[in-house]
Amino acid sequence: MNSAPNAPSSPKTAPPSVIPVMLPDVSLRARNSFGFDVLAEQAYSITDAEHIGAVMEAIKAANLPWRVLGGGSNVVLPPTLSGVTLLMDIAGQAITQQDERGAVVSVGAGVNWHDFVIWTLDHSLPGLENLALIPGTVGAAPIQNIGAYGVEVGEYIQSIEAYDCHSKTLVNLLASECAFTYRNSIFKAHPNRYIITRVHFYLPAAWSPRLRYADLAAAFVNRHVPTAEEVMVAVCKIRNRKLPDPKLIGNAGSFFQNPIVEKAQYLALLKQFPELVSYPEGNEQEGKRKLAAGWMIDHCGFKGLRAGAVGVYQHQALVLVNHGGGSADSVLALAKTIQDKVQDTFGVTLAIEPIRY
Repeated sequence: MNSAPNAPSSPKTAPPSVIPVMLPDVSLRARNSFGFDVLAEQAYSITDAEHIGAVMEAIKAANLPWRVLGGGSNVVLPPTLSGVTLLMDIAGQAITQQDERGAVVSVGAGVNWHDFVIWTLDHSLPGLENLALIPGTVGAAPIQNIGAYGVEVGEYIQSIEAYDCHSKTLVNLLASECAFTYRNSIFKAHPNRYIITRVHFYLPAAWSPRLRYADLAAAFVNRHVPTAEEVMVAVCKIRNRKLPDPKLIGNAGSFFQNPIVEKAQYLALLKQFPELVSYPEGNEQEGKRKLAAGWMIDHCGFKGLRAGAVGVYQHQALVLVNHGGGSADSVLALAKTIQDKVQDTFGVTLAIEPIRY
């Protein structure tokens, strides 16, 4: 992470507050990008971090299961979510510090991610443009440590405010405490401990375009050095060309993580599959490679496959889709078929990216 003014990491006790109204039998069809018919038995709309302590005490007293749901863009939900669902609706973003070195921006966990990326560029704060058009909310972004086109969100996070269910306090975790790695974080490793309420980003004033990925670099061949806005437009065009709009066809974006393998395994695979697509991972001495899961799935013949109401997107094999009437069981059954075939063909295990409840 880039250097920035230190943020406090000491906890503060959440003040008492009136519990929000419990909403019974809430349809979540509009809050999961697969468009599955899902019903939450009980739900609370969380619009203020100070509400969480009271809600969690009520959940504990009733001994009910619970989970947090943002935009629902990286989840596979069953037909019924028993217990309590916390709908993360904390809004707002603001520049809280700024000098010649850069700016700190504080953002509510319920803010739409792409809308926030546009907001940063409207305020002349580049850095997140490679992550444009990723669906979901700001609060969900650190959990998966979302990434695209050579950039991961953890690189720009200064600290994260969260409710700690163990200490029953609001805490501020520095980025160094969040254990960010490829598509992982402390929040994903310990899903029932922290409820993210606000994210603080540090966006340095010094900026240059990051065009390492071939598709993005190709958009600017033999052209001037692009602006951050031009990079964002190119990213959106690439994503729209490759990935389906959840408003038109249900999906959760990339369904599988790109697996990382040791150098020896990579070289053996490359000998067997000369057209294997991969990218460097980590430092050059280690020689690890990130394999393109989409290429492997396509090689196994799954691109465009339809299995009842669900299938594999015709333009990007990494994406599983709901053509209408699909369910968690049907999409996970298709995912298992793909995992088994890739394992048999390449000796590589594909990890599912969306969270399953």
